[in-house]
Amino acid sequence: MSVYRRLEELGLVLPVPLAPGGNYVPAKRAGDMLYLAGQGAARAEGGWHTGKVGRDVSIEEARAHARIVALQVLSTVQHAVGDLDAVDVVKVFGMVNAVPDFTEHPFVINGFSDLLIEVMGEDGRHARSAIGMGSLPNGMTVEIETILRIKR
Repeated sequence: MSVYRRLEELGLVLPVPLAPGGNYVPAKRAGDMLYLAGQGAARAEGGWHTGKVGRDVSIEEARAHARIVALQVLSTVQHAVGDLDAVDVVKVFGMVNAVPDFTEHPFVINGFSDLLIEVMGEDGRHARSAIGMGSLPNGMTVEIETILRIKR
């Protein structure tokens, strides 16, 4: 099934792609590979979802933030490649801004992974790392990097 049809069925709308926050590009193509810069969960009203997971932010909230990032990633890919059906996800690197004794990083990043698989099917399955960080830029709860393959 088309990624676009699946997005429509789920009532999901891709946000406007995020502008880089520094001297870098949001996406870089190298042959048939597409490397995306790390993205945090943007708030609809501007700014970022922030806080330490396990202190300021619940696991469920952080998981929802990771889901927001997945939609942002799809928007970035749409802008870079022009066809979401032409890619598959290879590798995801998920970072969680968490208190030192937090251990549920994979559950948080599952919000990202689950949405990609829900929308892209097998093309959304990927290898993944999910780790904790002492801090993230702008105090974001999550930051996620993505590597994709352009199939055609």
